[in-house]
Amino acid sequence: MIRGAVRLLRPRQWIKNVLVAAAPLAAGTLLQGETLGRTALAFVSFCLASSATYCVNDVMDADADARHPTKRQRPVASGQVSRTTALTMAALLAAAALALVGPFGFRLVVLGYLVVTVLYSVWLKHQPVLELGLVSAGFLLRAVGGGLATELPLSRWFLIVTAFGSLMMVTGKRLSELTAAKHASEVVRKSLTFYPLSFLRMILGVTVAVTITGYCLWAFEVGAQHTGGAWSAISVAPFVLALMRYSLDCDLGRAEEPEQVVLRDRTLQALGLLWLATFSAGVLM
Repeated sequence: MIRGAVRLLRPRQWIKNVLVAAAPLAAGTLLQGETLGRTALAFVSFCLASSATYCVNDVMDADADARHPTKRQRPVASGQVSRTTALTMAALLAAAALALVGPFGFRLVVLGYLVVTVLYSVWLKHQPVLELGLVSAGFLLRAVGGGLATELPLSRWFLIVTAFGSLMMVTGKRLSELTAAKHASEVVRKSLTFYPLSFLRMILGVTVAVTITGYCLWAFEVGAQHTGGAWSAISVAPFVLALMRYSLDCDLGRAEEPEQVVLRDRTLQALGLLWLATFSAGVLM
């Protein structure tokens, strides 16, 4: 049961919570002592909060997961962890996430994240389009939470990039799920039955375009504030290529788990590191 409880927390998906470092990184203050400490606390808080919502989600999906060829191995669906235990863990994790020291605004964001994700799991996950917005809102709240935890101002272009980049990732995930389901002649997620492949590809294209436009404006804004601004402009190239690579993974049905794409796609990793190096040079120089 202990092993199942650890799996229930989905520690591999904690990589998503690195988004709390986006605002401090963009401001060039991430490595400063106080900022780094606050960012670390924000990361831990969102890890606790996200694990709480995974517990709730697995309880709500237990019956459907039990019929899935791979998801039936999840702790709740397989009976390794009881539903009561999972919900108790969710309550304790949520309380711990809200109890961590941080500005009041940051705690409100964590609370908002918990509310949004629980609404998604309990009620709105089967509502097409709305469910895309709710899941992407979870990513946006992580980025906003990082800014509030470190008390840094957030650029409007940064928020646009985060919002539409999040929607792009969620749409790509659904596109991959639907593509894989079509190949297997089976659709497991109810909301997928409302989405034609052409619709998801259209939304993916729109969100990629807006994300790239917003990033260009944000990169130029950051570049104007630092002497190494040319590097911020250069960072546009690996950023665009990374989005194109991720879109290809989505269209091929390889992005059902976005965090796994990041960990397995070496080309995407290389582009990500190149983007990080060029953007950081623009901020720090």
